[in-house]
Amino acid sequence: MSKAPCGHSGHARRLIQQPLHELTEKLRLGDRKITAPRQAILNVLRRHAHPLTIKEIHQELDKSDCDPATVYRNMHTLEGLGLVKRFDFGDGSARFELVEGEESVHHHHLVCRNCSLILEIDDCWLAAVEKELAKAHGFAEINHRLEFFGVCPKCQAAGAGAS
Repeated sequence: MSKAPCGHSGHARRLIQQPLHELTEKLRLGDRKITAPRQAILNVLRRHAHPLTIKEIHQELDKSDCDPATVYRNMHTLEGLGLVKRFDFGDGSARFELVEGEESVHHHHLVCRNCSLILEIDDCWLAAVEKELAKAHGFAEINHRLEFFGVCPKCQAAGAGAS
């Protein structure tokens, strides 16, 4: 899978290959302590190719690692440090995923409106639109966020597609 913004293709699962020690080193660079809960949260996020809610992250943690409030506080700290990216799919739950490397690999999501299945969509054809917008309006450094919503095959088969 290409790492170039806009224009890469495929629907491969995008897992963070960065070792945990490299992620925690970024905490040090941000003048933050490397706590057991932060390490546990980063490790959970590394194992998933799609954004997770705070509740989903907490469910995967050993209950001795931290409580939901600790997960919530740490997610906002990690977001502020640029280690995670927040997504809002319109259902009232913020979702978070790790940022790979210095910048997040540009991608979109396809979200099932019924079961909340999230698929990574790497195809992006909007680079030309961004350039045209920049040229037409004198903007620089234009970027975008675009998410797609529909009904997955499993929900369609279950008859839940009538929404």
